[in-house]
Amino acid sequence: MSDAATPVPFPELPPGAGKIDSGAPQAFTTTPSGLQYRILRKGTDATPKATSLVEVHYHGWLDNKNVFDSSYARRESISFPLNQVIKGWTEGMQLVGQGGMIELLIPSNLGYGDRGSPPVIPAKATLHFLVELLGIQ
Repeated sequence: MSDAATPVPFPELPPGAGKIDSGAPQAFTTTPSGLQYRILRKGTDATPKATSLVEVHYHGWLDNKNVFDSSYARRESISFPLNQVIKGWTEGMQLVGQGGMIELLIPSNLGYGDRGSPPVIPAKATLHFLVELLGIQ
């Protein structure tokens, strides 16, 4: 993982993803919980709350670059209550505005922890996500 001072190349965008802002930060910011994030495209000032229903497109991969889930691959966005997903998503998605794009590095304690989510996500896995926030209700 990287710290806030270390530049990291931008992820390869999946087909169908929007563009990254030209001034997007190359380094991640780390929250007190250990979540790392960077805003790749600024959205509006409207940000979701933990209790919001959000509509997103996302792409998730592991440290070894293996993609474990992608709404882009299914060509269908998904909606869900933000407080009914892993902690790293609930926290991270409150940091980006509607229409924006965020990259999340979620440590295992904010993801699937010691259990993982077999057979796709191993125990203690760091999760990487690229997420576009399409809508907030």
